[in-house]
Amino acid sequence: TKAVKQLIIRKINYKMERRIFIADRLREVFLNGRWIANTNYQEQLLNTTWEQAIFKINDLNSIAALTYHINYYLEGLLAAFTYGKLEISDKYSFDFPPIQSKADWDTLVDRFLKNAKLFCDCIASFDENLFDQPFIDKKYGSYLRNIEAVIEHSYYHLGQISLIKKLILQSE
Repeated sequence: TKAVKQLIIRKINYKMERRIFIADRLREVFLNGRWIANTNYQEQLLNTTWEQAIFKINDLNSIAALTYHINYYLEGLLAAFTYGKLEISDKYSFDFPPIQSKADWDTLVDRFLKNAKLFCDCIASFDENLFDQPFIDKKYGSYLRNIEAVIEHSYYHLGQISLIKKLILQSE
């Protein structure tokens, strides 16, 4: 099937050009994929109203909070790639300004998608040897370990966004 052929091609690319394989995996979760989760951030966020984005269900994070959270890490890692210093902290990853209008939500989504595209392009431009190097400090592990964590963390929260959106739609 077509999906099997694509998987084989990806595995070949992984051996030959890891940077392209990893960037494609990031694009899949953020921008255009449907293979793993049958959706992606771009699809979910562009089809979410600002009212849905801020809607709270019990003690779950809102879609807006989760969007900010993932974007916080994307921005922080992009800065670290550029300046060689990691200046983000988990304790601030949910500290976001309130979303009070469609314009506020659109700004957050636009910023997220811009950073997601930039992050993917940045990874695609990495030298192949960089993935095995320590990320900023040895205590953080390698670049590869951190980038794989972004993929896993992003899928985790994409799943939450999808479920929260379903709960919101059921309540409307």
